[in-house]
Amino acid sequence: MTIAATFGTGQVFWSILWFFLFFLWISLVITVFGDIIRSDMSGWGKALWTIGIIAVPFFGVFLYLIVNGANMNQRAQSDAQASADAQAAYIRDVAGTGASPAAQLGQLADLHTAGKLSDDEYAAAKAQVVAST
Repeated sequence: MTIAATFGTGQVFWSILWFFLFFLWISLVITVFGDIIRSDMSGWGKALWTIGIIAVPFFGVFLYLIVNGANMNQRAQSDAQASADAQAAYIRDVAGTGASPAAQLGQLADLHTAGKLSDDEYAAAKAQVVAST
């Protein structure tokens, strides 16, 4: 008789539930270790938390979440804000919208005097820069 025939629906449900909880636990432990590494506590504090989590996993992780949960959230928010600011700065730099209108008008004038822009193109681009300010 095959294993699938003897494995009931309830056993499948419990197996899936335990499998999900196991990976949830692994994710939580990785998050806590990542926060320990990013935190501004001393090296001894980091070492003690790491040893505590390895020695007594459930108690250590839950105690860390109780003691440092608020700080963990603040660090995650500041990291996310720094990442968003860096991305916005990169997009502005690549798009070329970081330059002031005076600098953009100067670039347009240089292109016009070099003959790369016709009078109509220069007037349209100048109007667009002036209208965007």
